[in-house]
Amino acid sequence: MSAPSHISAPKLWIVLARAYGSASAYVQRAIAAQGLCLSDFMVLEVLLHKGPLTISAIGDKVLLASASMTSAIDRVEQRGFVQRTTCSSDRRIRLIALTPAGRHFITDLFAQHQQDLELLTAGLTETERKHLYSGLKKIGLTAQAATVPDLPQDHIKFS
Repeated sequence: MSAPSHISAPKLWIVLARAYGSASAYVQRAIAAQGLCLSDFMVLEVLLHKGPLTISAIGDKVLLASASMTSAIDRVEQRGFVQRTTCSSDRRIRLIALTPAGRHFITDLFAQHQQDLELLTAGLTETERKHLYSGLKKIGLTAQAATVPDLPQDHIKFS
């Protein structure tokens, strides 16, 4: 597959958005096959890799709003995958931690998730992976740092 000599920013955006949409749908189907939605998976995954955390800390890691976090934690708690505990140094703080059953479940599921992602990226050489990683990181950091100037309402027109 050869790329054109020049790829415009809008063309790159379309390819990026479509690739993300396709990969995201694939991952969400695989996770749904295990009876989870993506937010439930993200909660379990962050607890697997970061250990017990507060609801707000989990939300910061997985970029979910507080209400969504509470719902996701309620769902995985009902399945016996997490438990809420009080912090020993500050009883006002509630920590969310994996139960042994939750640790077993997410460890197996995350291993399958890694295999799924490897399958999706199998067509890339190591050099292409490095270039893609570097390029996406640059786009993300540039977008994060960018500000949109205030424009008059009549400047933006939708047809």
